[in-house]
Amino acid sequence: MRAAVLVMLVSATVLGGALGAARGTWRATPPVDDETFVRGVALGLFATDPEWDYGPLVEEIRARGATDVLVVVNAYQSNRFASDIAPRPGHSPSEATVARTLSEVKRAGMRAALMPVVRLQTRGPHDWRGVIAPADGLDAWFESYRRFVLPLARIAEDAGTQRFVVGSELGSLERYEEHWRPLISEVRQRFSRTLTYSANWDRSRSVEFWDALDEVGLTAYFPLATDGEPPSDDTLARAWRAPRKEIDALARRVGKPVLITEVGYASQRSAAYHPWDDTSVAGVDLRLQQRLYRGFCDAFAQTPSVAGYYVWNWFGFGGPRDAGFTPRGKPAANELAKCFARPRPARAHAGNPS
Repeated sequence: MRAAVLVMLVSATVLGGALGAARGTWRATPPVDDETFVRGVALGLFATDPEWDYGPLVEEIRARGATDVLVVVNAYQSNRFASDIAPRPGHSPSEATVARTLSEVKRAGMRAALMPVVRLQTRGPHDWRGVIAPADGLDAWFESYRRFVLPLARIAEDAGTQRFVVGSELGSLERYEEHWRPLISEVRQRFSRTLTYSANWDRSRSVEFWDALDEVGLTAYFPLATDGEPPSDDTLARAWRAPRKEIDALARRVGKPVLITEVGYASQRSAAYHPWDDTSVAGVDLRLQQRLYRGFCDAFAQTPSVAGYYVWNWFGFGGPRDAGFTPRGKPAANELAKCFARPRPARAHAGNPS
C-alpha cells in the first residue's frame, strides 16, 4: 500500500508540473514580508512514508503565485472519547520531515505556517474533532494534546516559521479557557512569532481566549447553496454577503485581524451545499470547484478586515477524475493563480470599540 501511494505521489508531481507548464500558469512568487497579504495554500503532510519529501509540491504552490504555505501535521486519538493523541504510522510525518518541509517553503521564497490537527482513528457517522469528549477528563486530554503541540512549536521556531496555529476546530473543548490559556503561554515560550487558533466557521463566538492570541483564525466553509445542485454565479455572490458582514463584525468585536485558516471545495456537485464534507460521493464537477474559488476571491477582494487566506489543500493526486479537495491538475489551480495575482485592499485597522 505504501509503495502504491508513493508511486501515485511521484506521478502526481510529474502530472502537476506538466499541466502547469502546458497551460502557462506558472508564475514567480512576489517578494513577501511580514505585512504581505496572505495568499496561501495548505499542504498536508499526509503521505504514507513519514520521510516523504514534499519539496516538489512546495514548488508547485510557489509557481502558482502563493505567498504562504500552511504545513499541516496530523496526530490521531482512538475515538472521540479518548485522550491518546499520538502520531499514527502511515499517516503522520516524522519531526525531521516537518522541519525539512518548513525549510523548503522558506527557501522557495514563501512564508511558512504550521498547524497541528487532531483526527479520530475510529469515527461514527457524525464524529469528528469538533465533538471530542474525553472520558478520562479534560486534564488527561489537554496533557496529551500538550505533548503533541509543544515539540512542533519548537520545530516551527527553529525553522523561522511565521505563524503557529495552536489548535484547529476543537469546538467542544473551546469553552475550557482555563486549559487553553496555560497551553498558549507555554507555546509562546517556544515560539516567538504570530499565534492563532483556527475556529470552525460557525464557532467564532465560542472562543473566549482570542485576547491571548495575535489574530483570529476562522475556517470559511460557509454553505453557499440550499441544496446539492450547483448554484449560479449570482447566487454565489449573494450567498457571500452575510459571511462577509459576519467576518467584518468579528474583526471589530475582537480588535484583531481575521485570517481565513481554511477555505476549500471538493470538485463535486455538492461542494457549494456542504463545502466541509470530506465523505461525499457526489459526481465530479471540476468547473464548480473553479467557480467556487472565483466566488470566494470576488467576495474577499472587497473585505479589508481579512488578513489573508489558506486554500485547503494541495496534497493529493488531483487531475480531471479526482473528486477530492486538491486543486492539482484541475481548472481550480488556474483560478487560484488568478486569485493570487489580484490586488488587495489596504488592510483595515481592526479596532475594538468596547
